[in-house]
Amino acid sequence: MLQFVLIWVLSAIALVITSYIVPGFAVTSFTAALLAAVVLGLINAIVKPILVLLTLPLTVVTLGLFLFIINALVIWLAGAITPGFVVTGFLPALLGSIILTLVTSLLTFLVGRVR
Repeated sequence: MLQFVLIWVLSAIALVITSYIVPGFAVTSFTAALLAAVVLGLINAIVKPILVLLTLPLTVVTLGLFLFIINALVIWLAGAITPGFVVTGFLPALLGSIILTLVTSLLTFLVGRVR
């Protein structure tokens, strides 16, 4: 349970850090970041597998690069339905998905080294 809460908080921190780096990617408060982390987790668990399955031929043809587009669409959707989390367009969603992945990986690595 503690690890779940830690990953949730790290995801929210990564969203806040990404909002400082990417223009057009905004989080109004840490509470909004926590809510956005939950929404992103739910969308990643429910909607993203369906999108990946439906676009599998395109993903294979592009050697997996289309997954960047799917990640951007997931973040854009989360921004559309989460109050306090704003993604102003597709390009900020695409850049935000890349930066968010890097920041989340870095934070997870740093916390894993501390434990």
